Amino acid sequence: MKKILVAVGLMTLASTAFAAKDCGELKSEIAAKLDAKGVPHYSLAAVDKGASANGKVVGTCDGDTKEIVYKRG
Repeated sequence: MKKILVAVGLMTLASTAFAAKDCGELKSEIAAKLDAKGVPHYSLAAVDKGASANGKVVGTCDGDTKEIVYKRG
């Protein structure tokens, strides 16, 4: 019984952390990493998941309903 409670607790914690990731927060984290690597001239946009967007999907946010899209230039 104790193992089941621990497993349920871990799954709840993981799903809460995943759902809680705000798109603005994630964009800031990604931008900080790109800036630290010296990447010039880029844009990051939050779009609805599955929407066609020119660029590379680099993350998901808002409970996996949106994607962060990276574009050069």
